[in-house]
Amino acid sequence: MALEGAGETPTDGARLHTTPWRMGPSLTGAWLSAQAALQVGRLILWAPVALGCGAAIYFMLPKEPRFWVGLALVAVAVGLVSFTRSALATRRVSVVATLLACLFAGFGLAKIRTERVRAPVAHSAERPTRIEGWVVDVASRGVGGPRILVAPVQIGGYSPAETPIRVRITLRDDASIPGPGEAMSVLAILNPPPPPSSPGAYDFARDAYFESVGGVAYALTAPGHFEAEAPPPWRLGWTMRVNAARWSLARRIFNELGPRRGGLAAAMTTGHEAFIPPEQVNDLRAAGLAHIISISGLHMAIVGGFAFAAARMAVAAWPGLALRVNGKKLAAGVGLAAVCGYLVLSGAPAPAQRAAITASAAFAAILFDRQAISLHSLALAGLVILILQPDAVTEPGFQMSFSATAALVALAELWPRPVREINTPWPLRAAQAAGGWIVVSIGASFVAGLATGPFAMQHFNRVSTWGLGANLAVAPISSFLMMPSLAIGAALTPMGLGHAPLAAAGVAIEAMLRVAHLAASAPHAMVTTPSGPAWTLAAAFLGILWLCLWRGGVRWLGLPAACAVALAPRPPAPEIWVAADGAAAAVRQGQTAVLFRPDVRRFAAELWARRRGLVATEDFAPRDALYACDRWSCAPKGRSRASSVSLVWSRKPVFHERLDALCAVSQVVIIRGPAEPAACPGSLVLSAEDFARGGSVELYRANQGWRAVWAQDLRGRRPWTWDFGR
Repeated sequence: MALEGAGETPTDGARLHTTPWRMGPSLTGAWLSAQAALQVGRLILWAPVALGCGAAIYFMLPKEPRFWVGLALVAVAVGLVSFTRSALATRRVSVVATLLACLFAGFGLAKIRTERVRAPVAHSAERPTRIEGWVVDVASRGVGGPRILVAPVQIGGYSPAETPIRVRITLRDDASIPGPGEAMSVLAILNPPPPPSSPGAYDFARDAYFESVGGVAYALTAPGHFEAEAPPPWRLGWTMRVNAARWSLARRIFNELGPRRGGLAAAMTTGHEAFIPPEQVNDLRAAGLAHIISISGLHMAIVGGFAFAAARMAVAAWPGLALRVNGKKLAAGVGLAAVCGYLVLSGAPAPAQRAAITASAAFAAILFDRQAISLHSLALAGLVILILQPDAVTEPGFQMSFSATAALVALAELWPRPVREINTPWPLRAAQAAGGWIVVSIGASFVAGLATGPFAMQHFNRVSTWGLGANLAVAPISSFLMMPSLAIGAALTPMGLGHAPLAAAGVAIEAMLRVAHLAASAPHAMVTTPSGPAWTLAAAFLGILWLCLWRGGVRWLGLPAACAVALAPRPPAPEIWVAADGAAAAVRQGQTAVLFRPDVRRFAAELWARRRGLVATEDFAPRDALYACDRWSCAPKGRSRASSVSLVWSRKPVFHERLDALCAVSQVVIIRGPAEPAACPGSLVLSAEDFARGGSVELYRANQGWRAVWAQDLRGRRPWTWDFGR
């Protein structure tokens, strides 16, 4: 039998060489089986991906589906999960059914959450209105000045059923900021949350919808006090008391460390960014360190990790306790409590909530004797986040943090474990540990930068040239000195004992600011890149996840998709841009965006210019070289109509005599207010009615005139876009 078996092998081998097509399918099947075997036990990793894809499909729809569709899909998902547990389902069928269940559930849960948070939205208004309500929190400073979040009690002209749940009010720079819990009254211009600054740009109104912010207002007077007829509801009262304690702590930290260091210290401790000087924000952005400001995964990891390490050391230093309790599990409980406490202290913004869920999953894994840092823990955290907040898939913070965390955990799986030598002298061990830490830090920063790069390019259109070096320089400062000192200082400050740890944190913050300024001042510190086509971001997200979650050589098939944002050709830039209300506009001159009103809608204009890879002008000189302008309008100089545009930003009606005159010298006439019909052959006229229906617009030159792309057409008819086209 042995000889017979030995003789069969070369015969089969010869047949392989003479008729390879007969064994091709077998080889392919064996290879696919081997690849599938590598994925055993990793189905849970793809569950949050499928759940997120279902939610993303919902948010991409041009029209809002009916509520019963969401309920039906959730019911189908439950049925599919039940089917996977039956005897009829094979393993492969179970895998497919589970992923389909997550896909349907993601869509259904997104629809259910949309209906659950539905709330009144303010009407567009031009006249001032009196807003009376409770100050819920102090928001981060906006372009126009400091901002507060208010729970309105009464808005002039609004019935109780029409009153928004929350209103974000921008105060005047010279106004004092009322603290959380105060009853305030202010005269302001109230409008619905702003639509996208340009077609296809990020939709801030959608974020406001899911945060129950139904209006934004600009205060015309300083906030005053009003006597409320009744106390606030208990839940609102509890929220304001917590926020009042946070605001008090932020002010004490700011006063302790001064304007230069105190603003950042308060922001990283309590989440209040109202005290950060604008020049520091610009330096941190240019250096790739802006993530330090927002309380997210980095802060939760440092605070939770510091509490975990301190608790383990304390248990180890107490022999009697170490013999009676599991030190690792006790430390995990302390770390979990620290994360929860920090979440409350930070005000529980959405990024902090997601980071806390991820950190809690890691500590819970320790408590249940599972591996703390693993892709399975990350998948569990992702499932919890997307079940509670399906709208997170649309937020850059979630996209970047989830991609970066997945990449880092995947790197940890592949990273070789160092061999610990016996009886090595301590100086050599210290040198090896320092070298290993440097290598790990470089690798982690590099991988995290690659994972978040596509989102930074697509959403923010900025690439920090020296970001890797700046993050490597700041990492030991923030991990070992700044965040632990701030945590200790925040805990001791209410008792009057936080001076020493806050002083240490101030030294670390000063070092970080110097690194940020050095990186921001270096040549080509910030590179502006235009956004790619809309499909590239989804392709990059899925490509990165494929690289991180798939085992084996097939994982590299996701590399081209991961690079889609960087490699895809950019669409041509438009010739003209107009803001959503017609109050501001810009024309493209080469790589420059010439703004008609550089001091109006500046934030929206800069967002549009960066998204198209242009540089926005900062003064009136470029405009005045091309256009003759008065207080309310601009018209092109000379009689040439080639690529010319006129703009009237007054709200008063434009009558046909003036409109005819503008059409005679312009191919495009933009009117903020209403306009009477006029004979304008060969000219495109856009007026208030068009902007009310379509929002912001980009104009492209076409063969027979102009092609308009409206923001509202891309947004669709959704609950957060209801104010347009009524």
